[in-house]
Amino acid sequence: MKRTNFTCDNVNPSHYRQGKIEVIDFILDQKMDYLTASAMKYICRHAHKHGEDGDGQIDDLRKARWFIEKLIDHKLGAKNEQD
Repeated sequence: MKRTNFTCDNVNPSHYRQGKIEVIDFILDQKMDYLTASAMKYICRHAHKHGEDGDGQIDDLRKARWFIEKLIDHKLGAKNEQD
């Protein structure tokens, strides 16, 4: 099996490394579930990934909203199953 040589930029681009800690380290420290972590990832990185005027900022915020809506639906469904 041929191994691909990844550089730091391939695996860990600069928009992952803003501030004193990486988003992934915060997610792991807080033991977030998948939906929460995914929303957090898009919210934290949207401005850095696409620059100040990047068109992708809105797309990333919409992705975060999608994960938040999915989490809300999941929590409401779990609550309704208990009732």
